[in-house]
Amino acid sequence: MVALKSVGSGPVSDTTLIDSALRTLDLESAGLTALRETLSNGLGQAFAAAARQVRAARGRVIVSGMGKSGHVGQKFAATLASTGTPAFFVHPSEASHGDLGMITTDDVVIALSWSGETAELRSVVEHTTRFQVPMIAITSNPDSSLATAADIVLALPKSPEACPHGLAPTTSTVMQLALGDALAIALLESKGFTARDFKVLHPGGQLGAQLSFVSDLMHPQDRLPLATLDTPMAEAIVVMTEKSLGCLGIVEDDRLVGIITDGDLRRHMSADLLKRTAREIMTPSPKTVTPDTLASEALAVMNLGDRPFTALFVVENGRPVGVVHVHDLLRAGVA
Repeated sequence: MVALKSVGSGPVSDTTLIDSALRTLDLESAGLTALRETLSNGLGQAFAAAARQVRAARGRVIVSGMGKSGHVGQKFAATLASTGTPAFFVHPSEASHGDLGMITTDDVVIALSWSGETAELRSVVEHTTRFQVPMIAITSNPDSSLATAADIVLALPKSPEACPHGLAPTTSTVMQLALGDALAIALLESKGFTARDFKVLHPGGQLGAQLSFVSDLMHPQDRLPLATLDTPMAEAIVVMTEKSLGCLGIVEDDRLVGIITDGDLRRHMSADLLKRTAREIMTPSPKTVTPDTLASEALAVMNLGDRPFTALFVVENGRPVGVVHVHDLLRAGVA
């Protein structure tokens, strides 16, 4: 048994550590720049062909890779699946022990290997060849055995690793991740995959909350604080107090034409406030949302301008059907 020698046990300055981090980011940024240039000058055609191949598949996208490429592949498969392209990861070592049965002739395989000579991928490659399963290779070596066997090759540019020894996959995995994201988003956009579709696949966590619809969170019609244009403020304030939403909708012919908020009351505070009408105090043409507005979009509307507000009326064809309050959004975990 060989004991590893302990190194670097002495003190290290903050400057040294920060400089190292900056060099890493510079090298990885250079890799992304090289990838972008390659995509603009030749790789683009193969990329488009890969996207078309995935779109044409009647089955799923099977992603495979070993080591760090495998970790990237798992993330890639998860991103595809969450953005409307059914996909899963098959570990190449498990493939030769029965998991090849997960790959059907309706699928398309995407294999990741920086060298293109990963021995563990051999069973996957042979399976795709035997059963004529389309395969896309993501590799830096277009002359490798993986690239030779593939139908489409996405050849990554060779850019220096951030590791000073050139050994630990760093810049290379960043480029693999970026290309995977680029393919997933290109597929998402080409399919017209919307935020509402995204919601179906992401019901949990803060992301799921942000993708909730206003209709899921709003106070319904029987809870609405409403008054007409000519309602005396003495009555209007009573309605506002009873409903406890910090606002009052002003309607004309059942259509929302204005809003009175707690802030409006403070700005118009005077001895004759109770004798005035809602028409005189209201803010006309208030900002509104519709029931199918995403909760995250409603929160963004509330935060627009110099004076954020805490409640929004929800309307359909100009008629108020609900109110969504910032407290509702906070409770749901949207913010």
